[in-house]
Amino acid sequence: DVQLQASGGGLVQAGGSLRLSCVASGFAFERAAIGWFRQAPGKEREAVACRANSGGSTLYGDSVKGRFTISSDNAKNTVYLQMDNLKVEDTAVYYCTASPRGWMVHLWSGRSEHWGQGTLVTVSS
Repeated sequence: DVQLQASGGGLVQAGGSLRLSCVASGFAFERAAIGWFRQAPGKEREAVACRANSGGSTLYGDSVKGRFTISSDNAKNTVYLQMDNLKVEDTAVYYCTASPRGWMVHLWSGRSEHWGQGTLVTVSS
């Protein structure tokens, strides 16, 4: 079974940094596409970043470009989301998602059936 275990959320002041982690199992991590979405209270789920582990191509949402970086460690089956210069509007529950077949467009559209539990990020002013 595909499993995704996210962690690393917390409370941080605006301008600070956090790093989220998502440990994956149940599929060939090195061939997958892995991503992060977020959902703030009262808002729709939003694509944040995703990465194709085969080739390393990445996509970022416009609101996080230049501040967030997605990376992965194939040896640890783990994808990271480094979040710098955090803003109050980054407050949300963050979810990792995966496409074991490496389908970036499918993943970016939010249509993957594989999701981890969320981790809450709260940015205070």
